[in-house]
Amino acid sequence: AAPPQALLNYYCQEGRFQHVRAAADEALGRVGSDPVLLFYRAYGALRAGDVQEGIRQLEAIKNKHEVSLCTMMALIYAHKKSPHPDRDAILQLDAKLKEQRKTAGQQALYYAGLFLWHLGREDKAREYVDRMIKVSGGGKEGLILKAWLDLTCGKETHIKKALKYFEEALQEGNDVFALLGKAQYFEVRQNYSGALEIVNQIIANFPNFIPAFIKKMKLQLALQNWEQTVETAHRLLQKDALNLEAIRMEALHYLCREGNITEASARLGDLIKALDRLEPRNSQLFCKMALAFSRTCGRNQLILQHTQTLVERAFDLASDNAEFATELGYQMILQGKMKEALKWYRTAMTLDETSVSALTGIIRCQLIQGQLEDAEQQLEFLNEIQQSIGKSGELSFLRAVLAMKKHKRQEEVTALLNDVLDIHFSSLHGFPLGVEYFEKLNPDFLLEIIKEYLNFCPAQPASPGQSPSPLLKHCASVLETVVKTVPGLQQAVFLIAKVKYLSGDIEAAHSNLHYCLERNPSYADAHLLMAQVYLAQNNTKLCSQSLELCLSHNFEVREHPVYHLIKAQSQKKMGELSEAIKTLQMAKNLPGMRKPTASSKTKGKSIEIDASDRVSVFLELVEVHRLNGELHEAAIVLQEAINEFSGTPEELRVVIGNADLAIARGDVEHALTMLRNITPEQPYFVQAKQKMADIYLQYRKDKKLYAACYSDLVEKLPSAHTFLLLGDAYMNIQEPDEAIEVYEQALKKSPKDSSLASKIGKALIKTHNYSKAISYYEAALRSGEQNFLCYDLAELLMKLKQYEKAEKVLQEALGHEPVNELSSLMDCVRYQVLLAKIYSKMEKIDKAIVSLQQARELQARVLKRAQVEQLDAVPAQKQLAAGICAEIAKHSTAQRNYEKAIKFYKEALVHCETDNKVSSPSDYFALFFHSMMADLMFRKQDYEQAVFHFQQLLERKPGEYLAVIFLI
Repeated sequence: AAPPQALLNYYCQEGRFQHVRAAADEALGRVGSDPVLLFYRAYGALRAGDVQEGIRQLEAIKNKHEVSLCTMMALIYAHKKSPHPDRDAILQLDAKLKEQRKTAGQQALYYAGLFLWHLGREDKAREYVDRMIKVSGGGKEGLILKAWLDLTCGKETHIKKALKYFEEALQEGNDVFALLGKAQYFEVRQNYSGALEIVNQIIANFPNFIPAFIKKMKLQLALQNWEQTVETAHRLLQKDALNLEAIRMEALHYLCREGNITEASARLGDLIKALDRLEPRNSQLFCKMALAFSRTCGRNQLILQHTQTLVERAFDLASDNAEFATELGYQMILQGKMKEALKWYRTAMTLDETSVSALTGIIRCQLIQGQLEDAEQQLEFLNEIQQSIGKSGELSFLRAVLAMKKHKRQEEVTALLNDVLDIHFSSLHGFPLGVEYFEKLNPDFLLEIIKEYLNFCPAQPASPGQSPSPLLKHCASVLETVVKTVPGLQQAVFLIAKVKYLSGDIEAAHSNLHYCLERNPSYADAHLLMAQVYLAQNNTKLCSQSLELCLSHNFEVREHPVYHLIKAQSQKKMGELSEAIKTLQMAKNLPGMRKPTASSKTKGKSIEIDASDRVSVFLELVEVHRLNGELHEAAIVLQEAINEFSGTPEELRVVIGNADLAIARGDVEHALTMLRNITPEQPYFVQAKQKMADIYLQYRKDKKLYAACYSDLVEKLPSAHTFLLLGDAYMNIQEPDEAIEVYEQALKKSPKDSSLASKIGKALIKTHNYSKAISYYEAALRSGEQNFLCYDLAELLMKLKQYEKAEKVLQEALGHEPVNELSSLMDCVRYQVLLAKIYSKMEKIDKAIVSLQQARELQARVLKRAQVEQLDAVPAQKQLAAGICAEIAKHSTAQRNYEKAIKFYKEALVHCETDNKVSSPSDYFALFFHSMMADLMFRKQDYEQAVFHFQQLLERKPGEYLAVIFLI
């Protein structure tokens, strides 16, 4: 068994002082009256808030020589902690301590150093430990403690030495305290697998040492292996049914990984009960336990009730603690209780008038309540302080919200939001996946930032071939980070769906929404967005179904114009123009549609009506009247919109709508005149220029003026995005040379943009300048910035029949250490598939099959991970998996290995079985496979199976000629 001191030291460092008392009591029951254990018990009582009991116990052992120094230090500490310190007693103890220090033996020096380390006074502890090592001639205990001091002091020069001391001590045999330290050293160095090896060594030697299992569980999470983490949590709970860390880990798994609120809430309830039993007076621990849950729960009321209880308990135990009051303020904001939030932030300011976080909270409340002048004054004051305390992400965020509410320019607000993300993500640097990472990541805060960005994104999806707003790309990358870490957070998955929808990636939007609705069928917003997705796919039947489902789960949605807008758009698609007009007129008359600050009250809840949604209703009504041949009515509604929105940021959308109406009346010149009046500092300038360019190309057939619109855009608003638009415009009018020049300028502005580098290569290929394209790819790869281009290069070399060169490029790309990032795994699969294609062309069939087998193994890992980390990729990845199996089957058929071919065709079918309609690529795959399987079975003279596959083929494609002939 592990010596009790290692366990006691662990609990002291973790701040679990009731655990210290309990463990010391248990050990005393086993070994009898040991002064060191008695000291730990007294220290535990002292730090758990039982000061008088602690003093009484310390007085009883102060003359035991091995603990005499630490006992006196602890008594001085205890007297200073008392509400009425006994000055004389402190002076007497101090004098006695100085006296005894001169003649103290190695044990007394060691425990004095250990006590000071537990108090967080590393420098003072070091003096005692150095003296102890000198007195003992380099004793093992002293070396281990010195290593721990070096490791926990935070100074790089000291940390380096820690490993040497641990290893020196371990030469004398397995010491659990030294092994724990060595594992911690590897953890500090971010070598989590190295740390895990050491922890496994501890478990092998000391199978009942609970801290080793806790460490193991946390390291498995740091290695991003949730399954093993949960397994270790279960093992821990079998050994220690009330283990706080294991219960917390299970609750986090249910919440963050599974998105199972019911189970997470139940485990959180168990955690509170366990805390009540094991650490009932540990205020810090109560507060700490609430943080990760409140920031990852998507503002779920069930979870927030528990986290509020935890923080309230902390404040009840320490009502002079401003941090706890500030946290209670934040808990109230998460629940939308502004008055209570303000009350708690003010309480925090009373307790600590220098509290920046409390003042920040007050400003946040003022902004939510629309008190912009007060918020601005306080922000100016905080900005001055910020110079001395360093930049804060939250402060920059509040400045962005203020700028937004004061209708500042988009560039100003987005620059501030970019700043927020830079500060926020740099603060996460070096943190492994774990409880603290969830707290610091604060997904709730990131989703707030995303919602602010989305205010500047177009309300409708990008049309085919149009480059989406760069803000959407930015939002997607942040959301992907959140979903990768907290896949159970449905709001994040929903927002990814929204971003993908607005980017024109309708399939990806559909996948993410399907995931949301599978887990939460009553998610009304997801049904509403799903209706828009179906509409974009021209599926009016499913669009109507989604609207009905949305309404059944949230009847109040009828008060929102978006519901009616989608319904009208669906009616328009079905040619029911009169019905669409009625629906939109109903939307136009909703309460709140006329007032810019409006929110309609329904059953005590307010439904915010966004200005952009209000404009969309007017513009859609104009469009439907126009399609119905009612140009006069269209003009009346448009005039209403001009009156309603003049002077607001949405005014320009009305101007663009007016231009559309002018085009419909055949007055192209008037449309151009209106669009020319939109200036670069106004929002929608980019959309206006794009509209002008389209008019020149479609109605005037003037390629020169079409390109000139985009050149003007680059001149007025030079950015990577506008250069990209100009490059795309040149490609549209078949001028790849000009496009290349522009793309290269865009790449200088955004050197890490993979799509740009790829576009340059493709434009060079379009000019048939293959040698220049190859040189470009090779130079880009040498720079090390654009490694993903090796696929494009290898593909080009293959097309040019330069197979050996293509093989070499791919072999180099694959010749790295094993990767774990999902995107890198996906790249490896693509490289292996292309390599197999090249080997086939070189007639090296065995090598092709080896590459395909490796691709298949990697793809199995990709599919497993994508179903959690990147939902929108799943359909395409399933198709790729099916394609890989089909290729292996094809080669097997050619080698007359029919058994193997059948095995892989069957596996391919598993990846692509869908319904009977042939609409998606996977349906075509399924048709192809049934046809191949039928043919193979026929060759094997297994007629029953052949008939089965031909029937399957006929069900999917009734007119399949070969199947009909065969069955006759």
